[in-house]
Amino acid sequence: MTTAQGQQHPISLYLQVWGWLFVLSFFSYLVDYNDLQGFWRWSLVLLFMSMKATLIVAVFMHMRWERLSLIYAILVPPLAMLTLILFLAAEGGYISALRAAYPG
Repeated sequence: MTTAQGQQHPISLYLQVWGWLFVLSFFSYLVDYNDLQGFWRWSLVLLFMSMKATLIVAVFMHMRWERLSLIYAILVPPLAMLTLILFLAAEGGYISALRAAYPG
């Protein structure tokens, strides 16, 4: 539905997104309630957080209806930075292990 003033999205879309955000927040709360620790806790927390952020960016920031080039311009740089940060963290762990194994 496109009008002269822009797109009009049905209220049901926003209600569905709010419902999904509530469900994902509930699951995130269950992670803490069940007292998960270590890898599972942080994996599930990050998974639910990224799912909620994706819903918010896609619907409430209207990225779902933007051109693909604009989506790439906004999303690719943070993803590239995250990839580089993960590589640096892996290298830092490797260097730390080397220093522990071969002290100067």
